[in-house]
Amino acid sequence: PLLIQDVLKTLPHRFPFVLVDRVLSVKDGEVHALKNVSIGEPFFTGHFPQEPVMPGVLITEALAQASMFCLHDQMPEGTVGYLAGIEGARFKRKVIPGDQLHLHAKLEFMRRGLGKTTCRAEVDGMVAAEATILFAVAKE
Repeated sequence: PLLIQDVLKTLPHRFPFVLVDRVLSVKDGEVHALKNVSIGEPFFTGHFPQEPVMPGVLITEALAQASMFCLHDQMPEGTVGYLAGIEGARFKRKVIPGDQLHLHAKLEFMRRGLGKTTCRAEVDGMVAAEATILFAVAKE
């Protein structure tokens, strides 16, 4: 597994926007990563204080960040992946404080500086969200 120190070496994001806590596995273009959802997350202050829910856009961002580990081996030195599009995003259940968000991404293709991953986020084995993420790879 890749711990947070390794995650920070790969992702350009920093607190409070790092949404991957650990990468459990990367194999054959597929990644399984983890986001521990804590009540201390800054977005819970304003996103339904009476009933805190992780915003869907941040679940999607967590999937995009996890996807970078699928692309990492395919990207030339000195390049970074940028979010270029989101297709078919669907949200199936709430993600709340105390949940452990399992992020799954599979690289569908990578060519000419463009990449595509299919992703799903799960909590307790149930799908919370699904999306297809499109990337553009460019120099940092």
